[in-house]
Amino acid sequence: MFLMIALCGIIGWFIGRQRARGFAAGFKAGRMPSLPGQHATFLALCTMVPAALFAAIWPTLSNRLVVQAILAHPAAASLPTTPMDRAAILSEARGLANGSIEAAFNPLSYELAKPIVEASQYYAWIGSALASALVIIGFSLGYLRLKPQFRARQKVEGVVMLCLMAASLVALVTTFGIVASLIFESSRFFAMVPISEFLFGTQWSPSDTVVPGQENGFGAVPLFWGTIFIGAIIAMIIAIPIGVMAAIFLTQYAPGKLRAWLKPALEILAGVPTVVYGYFAALTLGPVVRSWAIALGMESPTSESALAAGLVMGVMIIPLISSMADDSIAAVPSAMRDGALAMGSTKSETIRKVLIPAALPGIVGGVLLAVSRAIGETMIVVMAAGMAANLTINPFNSVTTVTTQIVQLLTGDQEFESAKTLSAFALGLVLFVITLLLNVFALFIVKKYREAYE
Repeated sequence: MFLMIALCGIIGWFIGRQRARGFAAGFKAGRMPSLPGQHATFLALCTMVPAALFAAIWPTLSNRLVVQAILAHPAAASLPTTPMDRAAILSEARGLANGSIEAAFNPLSYELAKPIVEASQYYAWIGSALASALVIIGFSLGYLRLKPQFRARQKVEGVVMLCLMAASLVALVTTFGIVASLIFESSRFFAMVPISEFLFGTQWSPSDTVVPGQENGFGAVPLFWGTIFIGAIIAMIIAIPIGVMAAIFLTQYAPGKLRAWLKPALEILAGVPTVVYGYFAALTLGPVVRSWAIALGMESPTSESALAAGLVMGVMIIPLISSMADDSIAAVPSAMRDGALAMGSTKSETIRKVLIPAALPGIVGGVLLAVSRAIGETMIVVMAAGMAANLTINPFNSVTTVTTQIVQLLTGDQEFESAKTLSAFALGLVLFVITLLLNVFALFIVKKYREAYE
């Protein structure tokens, strides 16, 4: 259906251009308010847009009509009254009808397969006929609108503006949808478990049953600490010095040819999938960290540790900090650097006392963005740090994070009426708020920096 609509739109475009060229032949140069191509685009939009919107809506509507037609069929009288069992049989019948499955468990599915095929074909023909009618109506109305003085340019630009506005609203609507779903599900969780136990409790062992007035194992402090310990402490100890020093070398010391090779090579780290970092942390760095723990006299250390996950996570976010620091240092006015050198400062003194202080807001903004990226990481923690919710400052012990527990709580078939499953949404809400605040603070600092030095 969409291919047919697109083909009709292309044909309409050529017809509209040919008609507009006929108008232009009777006018002097520059007298027509719109170009032939704009007339053609207007006619193509009139031909395609109504039919394309209908084609996008029709599959959902036709599925409901097919279900109603099947339920009215005599064979549907034997369907069970339980909604889940009925949906399972209808799903098998649809699979038999469209060929996605070859056999079904329930014999009633075979009886319903043929009526589904007939109903689907019937409503498919109806949809094609309605789409064709919309194409013809849209083309006719658009063709009649084409006049020598018709301002097709404004109409086309209005449609383009609406498309751009819709594209810009996607992120906003998605954000509101995420926040609304998190708040709704979290409110259901906090109706079962007190928010004070969740935010200040130190025991994390969630269960499906909740006993009012008692500790139920929903204390998330170990998860918050594990997230901060790995993502905001260990990872930053590795990433901040290396990232900033790499940026200083690339902007101030590296020759042009060397920089052309080193900067892309450093940014390749940002394109490595996180699961690859996880494999490296679990199979290579984890045993090394375990040997360090043995050398320090620890008893029965494991390969899963906060140190292994934090070290690899720090390497992962080095490109982010380096790129932000690179841009911030490069944005410092050259007059400040030249003035410091003219006053007798050495290159290192100029970097320490002029460039870094001037670029510090941008560097801090990059660090905050890197922290928000690190605390949202999942795969590295799952593979290298383990699942144990420990409240410890020993980097050789196994810890877990908020994102890891969310994955664990929502993996497999879960009952979304239990407090254990709903706790994942509460964890997600806390993580969302923290990440949002870090991003807002980072953007505020970067904006202030730009206002000062542009």
